[in-house]
Amino acid sequence: MVSRYERLSFSISEIHRYLHSIAADEMKKYGLKGPYAIYLLTLNRYDNGITSSELSDITCRNKADVSRAMTAREMGGLVRREGSSYRAKLYLTDEGRRIASNIGERAKIAVEIGGKGLTEEQKETMYYAMDVIAE
Repeated sequence: MVSRYERLSFSISEIHRYLHSIAADEMKKYGLKGPYAIYLLTLNRYDNGITSSELSDITCRNKADVSRAMTAREMGGLVRREGSSYRAKLYLTDEGRRIASNIGERAKIAVEIGGKGLTEEQKETMYYAMDVIAE
């Protein structure tokens, strides 16, 4: 009999693998790395900008990784920075917003396909349970 731990671990690993594959495929279109997708999607939600530290906290990613990614995206014309300290706010440029919107649409389709066969109530229960487990 498969334990709950094994079942949970396997399911999370499979979902994680698919999410990374989708992000990598989508980001490749723009000459970017897959992990940058989450940064662009997150920044797209903050019209008033957020700091690198806030982006790190929101995405649960290492601050050094976020800083390197944002410096690379800033140089690539997708992100702009207002200020020069760690408190500087990050914003998407128009091109960054366009790409983030495209990525968001692809993510929405992937989530719809992944949730096919589940009722809205089952989806809400699943997301609630995932949030509780993650906390």
